[in-house]
Amino acid sequence: MIRLILSVAFWAMTYVASTAQPLTGLARVDVEKSSINDGWFGETEISLGLSLGVPFRVYTLNDPPRLVVDFSEVDFAGASSSDLLVEPGRISDLRFGPVQPGWSRLVADLAEPMLPDEVVMSSDKGSGAAILHIQMNTVDDAQFAARSGVPEGANWVQEVPEPKAQARAADVFRVVLDPGHGGVDPGAERDGLVEKEIVLDFSRTLRDLLRREGVDVVMTRDADVFVSLEGRTALAHRADASVFLSLHADALSQGGARGATVYTLSDKASDAASAQLAARHNRSDILAGLDLTGADDQVTSVLLDLARRETEPRSQALAEAVISGMDQVGGPMNRKPWREAGFSVLKSADIPSVLVEIGFLSSERDRKNLADPVWRSVIAAGIADSILAWRDADAARATLVRQ
Repeated sequence: MIRLILSVAFWAMTYVASTAQPLTGLARVDVEKSSINDGWFGETEISLGLSLGVPFRVYTLNDPPRLVVDFSEVDFAGASSSDLLVEPGRISDLRFGPVQPGWSRLVADLAEPMLPDEVVMSSDKGSGAAILHIQMNTVDDAQFAARSGVPEGANWVQEVPEPKAQARAADVFRVVLDPGHGGVDPGAERDGLVEKEIVLDFSRTLRDLLRREGVDVVMTRDADVFVSLEGRTALAHRADASVFLSLHADALSQGGARGATVYTLSDKASDAASAQLAARHNRSDILAGLDLTGADDQVTSVLLDLARRETEPRSQALAEAVISGMDQVGGPMNRKPWREAGFSVLKSADIPSVLVEIGFLSSERDRKNLADPVWRSVIAAGIADSILAWRDADAARATLVRQ
């Protein structure tokens, strides 16, 4: 691992000396000069063509085995995973994209434990174009585990900084909107539609509608950046949120899911499709290449049990309000619009929280709706009205409880 970091540092110094240019700028992927090939003797070669040499680091993570490459900064626009990974082999899947402002990440899922044996970035002195070459070799599980982890002293990529804690006045109603996925984690993709883009646009529309009604709105992300699951819930707590809505437009390979669906937290999923969705959502941190070794659950089961006595019925009332609001503006709604599952982002013990699938990209009907900005605006208006209705009803219930 030290050898890899040193090779990066050596390359960076060599590049600066040879080009007399600052080692900054936005590099673009050259698909024609990029490839991934498996050899006959347990080796895999990765070549990534770039329009400009940039600083980078390479490391591996375990459980599950992954190769991670961080760049400052690479634009992957125009490149798809199938362009680089023509056929899955020892690398079973590939994803890439921004991970925070100024930083990009490539994550490769490894079908078997492999470690980088050679990492070289060569550059053209005239154009500045570069090729990052990584040779991976198969090792046993023990070797892989021993040499995997984020390199100490090379923590280049940080989570998007959280805002300072905001104490909320008693008369302030603050909504935290959570556009799902983002950055290196695109979410579902179908027919040119990308979940992270759809829900960000939808969240901005919903934010603007709520602000016009005097609601204080905070978004977990307002750009194409990655935010961890824990970071999303932590932001809601630091913002002292009155309510938390996580917005998605997922895809399910089974079950023929379609129509808007609202989820509340439960230890047991209400059905197999909900369990499948929760499992997919809860893997976002792994998909983005985060090292979760030794990470605890975001909230303990004891804390959840205590807080649910008050928060769970409020979340259920919020789910019912949102379902009613979307239904009144035409939906279309899922045949069973309220469901339950163990979504990590809903585990804020003291904040009423729901996860809204505004539609499913795996449904042809829903895809047409999700691609229509007019339809999205109408549904956003329905959700905005439902949040305001829930706010008023929740305040009335609180007054009765105090009495």
